[in-house]
Amino acid sequence: MGNVPLLHLTKVAVGCSDADLLRERLTGRAAAGETFVTTRYRPTRHTELIGGSLFWIIKHQLVARSQILRFEEDERGHCLIRLEEMLVPVRARPKRAHQGWRYLVEADAPADLLGDETDDLAALPSNLVRELASLYLL
Repeated sequence: MGNVPLLHLTKVAVGCSDADLLRERLTGRAAAGETFVTTRYRPTRHTELIGGSLFWIIKHQLVARSQILRFEEDERGHCLIRLEEMLVPVRARPKRAHQGWRYLVEADAPADLLGDETDDLAALPSNLVRELASLYLL
């Protein structure tokens, strides 16, 4: 059997004005290199999502991702999405806000910002990257 493309989720980072605030929020609930978000229902395609990423929407832009490690149930019966603690910045891409989460196929996922000299965008301020992306210049 060939390589199966990864499946991802998108989710609005409610109450976060930028990726730094999201990073602080996720780090505040982190333990042993993992963090989590809670959602009422486990995604139907949850087994396909393990190894994929949760892409975060801030100000109508996909701006970062967290790798999905597994799904668990909390004491209230809600779904915990266990994530890798590291928040990876991605090339900003316009994305409408939505409630809950939505699936994102690998072909439509934005590329990571490498954060080194091989990626000039990583050196730009995040607000400038957002503005350029909103003008479809990135």
